[in-house]
Amino acid sequence: MIAGWPVQFLPAGTALLQEALAAAVEKDVEGTPARVLTAEHIAAIALETGRAKDKARVLQFIEAGAVDLNRLREILAHHGLSSAWQQFERQFREQ
Repeated sequence: MIAGWPVQFLPAGTALLQEALAAAVEKDVEGTPARVLTAEHIAAIALETGRAKDKARVLQFIEAGAVDLNRLREILAHHGLSSAWQQFERQFREQ
C-alpha cells in the first residue's frame, strides 16, 4: 500500500512486461502523476500468469468494458499467447 492505494511491483523480466512498461500511460492519482500499465497489458500479463485469480481479473476488466479486445488480441498474438486467450474464451466467455 502506498498512500492508501494498493500497488503491485513487477520486475520487467519478460518481453511482455517490458512492452507494458514502455506503453504505460501517465495518470493523475490524487494530484500526483503516476505511470500506469494499460488495461490490455494488465489483462495480457494475467493471461500469461494463468492463475485463477488472474483470469477472474481479466473477466472483470472485460465485463466492465475496460479492455479494447482488438488491442488485447494484438498484444497476445505478438507475445505468443493466442492459445491462452482461446482457452480463456472457451472457459469463461462461451457459456
